[in-house]
Amino acid sequence: MSDMTLVAPPEPGVDPRRIPLDVEIAIPVYNEAEHLAERIIELRRFLDESFPFRALVTIVDNASTDDTLVVARRLADTVSGVTCLHLPQKGRGLALRSAWSTSTAPVVAYMDVDLSTSLSALVPLVAPLLSGHSDIAIGTRLARGAHVVRGTKRELISRAYNLLLKLSLRGRFSDAQCGFKALRREVAEQLLPLVQDDEWFFDTELLVTAERLGLRMSEVPVEWVDDPDSRVKIIQTAVNDLRGVWRISHGKARQIAHRAPTSIDQVTADQLFRFAGVGVVSTIGYLFLFLAWRPIAGTYLANALALAICTIFNLAVHKELARSMQGRGQRGRFALVAASLFLLSLALTSLALYVVQVAFGSSLSADLLAVTVANAIAAVLRFSVLRAWVFRPRPSLHKDSLEVSQ
Repeated sequence: MSDMTLVAPPEPGVDPRRIPLDVEIAIPVYNEAEHLAERIIELRRFLDESFPFRALVTIVDNASTDDTLVVARRLADTVSGVTCLHLPQKGRGLALRSAWSTSTAPVVAYMDVDLSTSLSALVPLVAPLLSGHSDIAIGTRLARGAHVVRGTKRELISRAYNLLLKLSLRGRFSDAQCGFKALRREVAEQLLPLVQDDEWFFDTELLVTAERLGLRMSEVPVEWVDDPDSRVKIIQTAVNDLRGVWRISHGKARQIAHRAPTSIDQVTADQLFRFAGVGVVSTIGYLFLFLAWRPIAGTYLANALALAICTIFNLAVHKELARSMQGRGQRGRFALVAASLFLLSLALTSLALYVVQVAFGSSLSADLLAVTVANAIAAVLRFSVLRAWVFRPRPSLHKDSLEVSQ
C-alpha cells in the first residue's frame, strides 16, 4: 500500500462524485482484495499522467466476502480521484446501473478490474462522446487492429457468442462482452430503464437496445490480455446469456410484427425462415456450451448436456410456432416428438464423435467438426419431421360438410 503516497489525498468533506468531472469510470469488483490496490493505483497513475480529461474512478463492490470493501474504502480515503460504492448483492449489470444512474459526469464508463484492456485505448474510447460525435463507445477484441492474447477456448467461445448475436439479434457491433465501454450520461439515463438484466448479459442487452433506438455507436480496437484468475463462471454465464438472447429476440415489438394473418404458402415460407434462424442460433449456442463443458465433463457428457439445453431452447421456440400456426390438436404430441428428436441428435453427434476419435484421436478441432456436421444433419431431419407432423396446417372443413352439420 506504500504506492498510495504517490497521489495526493482528497480534501476532507468533499464528495468526489459531485465535483466537476469529464468522465466517471466504474470498476465492478467481487473478492478482489489481493490485487485491488495495485490495479487502482496503476489506473489512477495513468489518468493523472496520460489522460487529458478530468476523471474519477468509482470502485463498486458487489457483496464481496473477503476484504475487498475494506481495501476499496481505504483507497477512497487516501487516493485523490477514487471513491467507492457498496452493493449488498452481486451482478456486474447491477454495479454499472448503480454507478451510472447516480453519476454527474458527462460521460460514464467502465472497465474490468484486471485491466486486461490496454489503458491507451481509453482516450479514443471517450473522446467521441465528449465531442458529441458518438452516443456509445465500446472496446472490441474482434475488429481489425485489435491485438488479443488469450486461450483457444475463450477465443472460440467469444467468437461463437458474437456470431450468435449477429444471426439472432442482427447486432452490428463486433464484441458485446469486452469489459471496456463508455456512454454519454444522458444516453445512459435513456437506456438503463429499458435494460432488464443486472448480471453478465447487461452489456449485450444494453448494446442491442441502443441499436434498436438508432443511437450512434463507435468501436475502438483494443490490446487485450486474458486474466488467468478470472471470476467468470463460464457455464452459468453461457446459460444465462442464451436465456437473455431468447428473451430480447422475442420481445413485444417482434410479437406485434408477426400478428398479421398469412396464407398457407406464407406460413410455409415463414416456417422455413424461422426454423433456419432457430437452427443457426441453437447450433451456435450448442457449440458455446460444448466448448465450456468439454474440459470439465468430458466430450460425451458435454455433448449430451449441451444438446439438452439447446433442445429446451428449440422446444420453446417451436411450441410458439405451433401455437401461432395452428390450433391445439397438434400440440399434444409435441413433447414426444421433441424427446425423440433429442435422442436422434444425441445418437448422431455421439456416433460422429466416436468416429473422429477413432480416426484422428481426441482433439478439439476434430470434435468441433464432427458435432457441427452431425448437428446439421440432425437439423434437416428435425425440420422434415416437424414440418410433416407438428407444423402441418390443419385442413379446412369442406363447405358441404358445414351445411350437413347445420
